[in-house]
Amino acid sequence: MSIFGLLFIGLIAGWLAGLIMNSGGIGLVINLLVGVIGALLGGYLFHALGIQISGFFGGFVTATISAMLALFAIGLAKYSL
Repeated sequence: MSIFGLLFIGLIAGWLAGLIMNSGGIGLVINLLVGVIGALLGGYLFHALGIQISGFFGGFVTATISAMLALFAIGLAKYSL
């Protein structure tokens, strides 16, 4: 998948993960950035774990799950400080 495809998927996944995780206090821009990072890191981690999800839908699911996990970790760090 091209870098533009990953960015597009990451932006949508970050937005969706922000809605699912109800992370309104973090902000839309952070959610979108976390989605892009989730798309990149999630793809690598899923591949390393042997989970093969390909195509647009697979990339979207991977990025959304990774962004949700990252938003959860950010929320924990934010409220524990």
